[in-house]
Amino acid sequence: MIIRKAEFVKSSSQVDQLPAPAMPELAFIGRSNVGKSSLINCLVNRKELAHTSSQPGKTRTINHYLIDSSWYLVDLPGYGFARVSRSIREDWERMLSKYLTTRENLLCVFVLIDVRIPPQRSDLSFLRSLGERGIPVAIVFTKSDKPSRTEVASNVEAFRAAMLESWEETPPFLITSAETGSGKGELMDYIQSVLSVWGTAE
Repeated sequence: MIIRKAEFVKSSSQVDQLPAPAMPELAFIGRSNVGKSSLINCLVNRKELAHTSSQPGKTRTINHYLIDSSWYLVDLPGYGFARVSRSIREDWERMLSKYLTTRENLLCVFVLIDVRIPPQRSDLSFLRSLGERGIPVAIVFTKSDKPSRTEVASNVEAFRAAMLESWEETPPFLITSAETGSGKGELMDYIQSVLSVWGTAE
């Protein structure tokens, strides 16, 4: 699967401001500074479609991008250590919860994990909440170009082991690098398989 056209549609600070759910959508989310914007730009072959920043918590709205005039890629606010007030963080959490539980055209949530670090409680807790709600999820490890292959394999296995403490089986794991493009093909193939469900469901 190759993305040929990607265009920004809108940013929404409330769920009732979202585009009409007429097309399938795939959402991307992760802890602050996980490399989400860089990965999105890599997938759509654009340098600055999603704005990158060294400042954690830059994404504060639900951002919709129309891909090949047929589906939405959704950039969600991060979670974890964003340096914002408690009230703003609570507003984000309420907005995310409403989006995740009421958006009928949401086919999958791609949760981004920094492969360089050990399992984090915030990641595991967020994934557990998705699983408890029955929301389809895939895990995308980012920044795989930074550590060695051995470290990547070890950290991925550690994350799998941590998840299996509360999951019967883990969701799909995909390992990527926005810097080198490694894993992009596998991720795009998975996205295509998820989108194919929309057509068969109609």
